[in-house]
Amino acid sequence: MQYCFVIPCYNHDIVIKETVASLCEFNFPIILVNDGSQDSTREILENVANEFSLVTLIHRTENGGKGAAMQTALTAAIEMKMTHALQVDADGQHDLLDIQRFITEAAKAPQSLISGQPVYDDSISKGRFYGRYITHFWVGVETLSFKVIDSMCGFRVYPLAAYEKLIQNTSLGNRMDFDIEVMVKLIWQGVPVKFVETKVHYPEFGISHFHAFKDNVIISKMHTRLFFGMLLRFPKILMQKWKKN
Repeated sequence: MQYCFVIPCYNHDIVIKETVASLCEFNFPIILVNDGSQDSTREILENVANEFSLVTLIHRTENGGKGAAMQTALTAAIEMKMTHALQVDADGQHDLLDIQRFITEAAKAPQSLISGQPVYDDSISKGRFYGRYITHFWVGVETLSFKVIDSMCGFRVYPLAAYEKLIQNTSLGNRMDFDIEVMVKLIWQGVPVKFVETKVHYPEFGISHFHAFKDNVIISKMHTRLFFGMLLRFPKILMQKWKKN
């Protein structure tokens, strides 16, 4: 198993150096994608890449969204002959002390998507906390299973062979809909999902690029597509569940 880290970054520069330094302890390649950040952030990212030899920095000329940056990073990981990519956000909300647990679970189930199951502290807003349950409900409908504990956590390990197969047959969202859509479609493809509890903290200095109206509209349209996609795949999904049981 060949692991790498992938980090999408858009104007997150406050803790990125500390994040990369912590990841270097694992001695895995680190793919850092600058998603059209401002010049000051670009300069910081270039300094980080120059300081840490494990970092491969990819610049996107225009901001395409978290999903677009993730797709750029995962494509680069595949080209580097990696087998698994561990996604970490750049804003410091993930507990990097849990990385070894993710790696351990991936080693036990190399064909599975290993995803974080967030344990929130008081830093999460009520709107963000309760809003997630709407998506959790629809993901349960779209996958015909309420065993998907969380579909929005951006702390996860992708089995790249399964991801490469997926993108040959479908398109994925370019913004905040990516994390949800890729999980649902991997489940449709028959990829098992395992969850790892992990603490999530939203730093006071954190910058959120989630736009309440715009991104909720995008996510709502995505759920509409996935719902009708589920109806078309209904017999296949039931057959997968029957074989599994």
